[in-house]
Amino acid sequence: MKLFKNKTFLSIVVVCVLLASFIIFFQTITLQKAHSTFENYYAFRGCEHLIQRTNDYGICKIANGQTIKIVKYQGKWYLDGDLPCKQLFCFN
Repeated sequence: MKLFKNKTFLSIVVVCVLLASFIIFFQTITLQKAHSTFENYYAFRGCEHLIQRTNDYGICKIANGQTIKIVKYQGKWYLDGDLPCKQLFCFN
């Protein structure tokens, strides 16, 4: 009986690890695609109306009426003020 409990526990752990790995992989692919072009990031952020667009930034309105600015940083698109940080701790 103890062996069966150990196999059941191990099976649950393996399924949880596989599920977590799949979610992390899917999120990574989704984010890489979103940041790759202005159009993808525009859709990712839920923009509904483009107000202004240049080669380095764009301003759009999202569903709740809020205006957001999308900026190009090191060849990828991000929400203004939400740029990636390569350091362990980021302070603005």
